[in-house]
Amino acid sequence: MLKFTPILIALLYGFVLWWFSAWRLRHELDAKSTELADARLKALTDRMAGALDLPRIRVNIYEIDQVNGLASPDGRIFITRGFYEQYRQGRVSAEELASVIAHELGHVALGHARRRMIDFSGQNALRTALIMILGRIIPGIGQMIAGVLTSMVAARLSRSDEYEADAYATALLMKSGIGTGPQKSLFGKLEELTRSRASGQPAWLLSHPKTDQRIKAIETNEAKWSG
Repeated sequence: MLKFTPILIALLYGFVLWWFSAWRLRHELDAKSTELADARLKALTDRMAGALDLPRIRVNIYEIDQVNGLASPDGRIFITRGFYEQYRQGRVSAEELASVIAHELGHVALGHARRRMIDFSGQNALRTALIMILGRIIPGIGQMIAGVLTSMVAARLSRSDEYEADAYATALLMKSGIGTGPQKSLFGKLEELTRSRASGQPAWLLSHPKTDQRIKAIETNEAKWSG
C-alpha cells in the first residue's frame, strides 16, 4: 500500500486543485466581465445563432489587456478587452472577431472548456506523482524529466483541441454565410497582436498548432465541405 501513497497523494492534490481552479476562474470572470454590446458584432453573432438554431449567442467582455478569447467551463464565451480594443481601433475586423467567437463556441460545443480544467489538474497530479517517483530513481534530474513529459502530453492535447475548434468554426462560418476568409486572415495578425513568437520552441511543445498548419487544415475542410 505504501508504494501507492505518492500516486494517491497526487490524485488528491489534482482533485483539490481542480476544484479550487474552477472556483477561482468562475469568480474572476464574474467580477471582471460584462456583456458585450456592439451592433456590428451582434449582427454577425445573430447570423451564427440562426445557423445553430439558437435564439442568440451571448458574448462577454473580460476586462484584461491581453488579446485573447476564452470559453469558460460553464459554457460562457469571452473576448478580452484587449482584443475588443484592437477591433475598435480597426486592426481587427468585425468578421475576424466573429471567427474568434465561433472558435470559442467550438470549444464549448466539443466539451473542451470543461475538459481542459480537468486535464490541467490531472496533468499537475501526474507531474507531482512523476516527481515523487522519478526523484527517487533519478535524483537531481527526475523533476526536470517529469516536467518535460507532462508538458509534452499537455501540448499534444491542446493542439488537438485547437484543430477541432478551428474545424467547428469553419463549418459555422460557412453555414452562416460569413465564410472562412476572416478566420484565415486573423491568423496572419495574431502573432503580432499577441506579440508571440513561436520560433525557438519545438513544435511538439507548443500549445497551439503553427499558423500555416492551421490555415492549411481550414482550407482542406473548406474544400471538402463546399464540394
